[in-house]
Amino acid sequence: MKEALQPSMNRDYILQLLELLLNTPSPTGYCMNIMKLAAEEAAKLGYEMEITPKGNGIITIPGNNQNDVLALSGHVDTLGAMVRSIKSSGMLRITPVGGYAMQTIEGEYCRIHTRDGREYEGTVLSTKPSVHVYPDARDWKREEANMEIRIDENTSSKAETEQLGIRVGDFVSWDARARILPNGWVKSRHLDDKASVAALFGLLEWLKREGKTPARTIKIILSTYEEVGHGTAYIPPDITEMIAVDMGALGDDLSATEKDVSICAKDSSGPYDYGMTSKLIELAEREQLPHAVDIYPQYGSDASAALRGGSNIRAALIGPGVHASHGMERTHADAIVNTAALLLAYIMEPTA
Repeated sequence: MKEALQPSMNRDYILQLLELLLNTPSPTGYCMNIMKLAAEEAAKLGYEMEITPKGNGIITIPGNNQNDVLALSGHVDTLGAMVRSIKSSGMLRITPVGGYAMQTIEGEYCRIHTRDGREYEGTVLSTKPSVHVYPDARDWKREEANMEIRIDENTSSKAETEQLGIRVGDFVSWDARARILPNGWVKSRHLDDKASVAALFGLLEWLKREGKTPARTIKIILSTYEEVGHGTAYIPPDITEMIAVDMGALGDDLSATEKDVSICAKDSSGPYDYGMTSKLIELAEREQLPHAVDIYPQYGSDASAALRGGSNIRAALIGPGVHASHGMERTHADAIVNTAALLLAYIMEPTA
């Protein structure tokens, strides 16, 4: 067996970039600012990021074999909402962007982004928010029709809210509440999938710092519509393999933890490529990276979208284990750094 690569990933770089990513609002469809940030970060490392007509980003790293192209994808878009209507009270009814349970956003601070560039703070509440007033407040069903945003401005009518420039179709982003603790724990909204994006940039930073060339050409794809199912429905036709780098699901009968690299053998779209998945397991063992192989029954990835879009590729899925996905998420720095290390081992493997 080949000796372990034992890369020295820049943990501080990865975590500092992660915090910046987490604090940049990017609900699906409103990713302009975070893509600008990603392009600037890539440029600092000496790489150019191409923006596709759809708004995805592609960073190409030429390899020793330039006729064999591997894609690594991570998505910058997150859960969020849009203004569905402005109520007579001046509060906002919302429609979800992405799939989440309404109780996970109750009490959350948010920002309303108007189309003329203004931002307003608010709070997501049940329409029966006080047990001192509503006898059924505890049992009131947390569903879209029963949730609203209280805006932190002087408004108590639809007309006053409209005077703020707020309109139907404006985006709403959730406060990430990011915390990166000295003991390595990382808790925040939107670790799905900004933890993986930080790992991908950690990979880029290592290649630049060490002056290394991957075994084959790599295309890092940053997608902007993953949370609504079509992030990488189109990928460049020269790609033959794709690894979706996305959060690892935890809980129930799954074996991964927040400190593991999670390797998904099958999700709701079906099994991932046998050879790629087997190679990832082999490399994780060789590099002595804590990992687990799991099945995600309620999950789809950018690799799934590419396959559904008709791409003739082999595909796999890995990522850092993330607890309470699509809620108040948590992972550990070890899982993020080791995800980057496993990807590095894969891209440096000589091809046949």
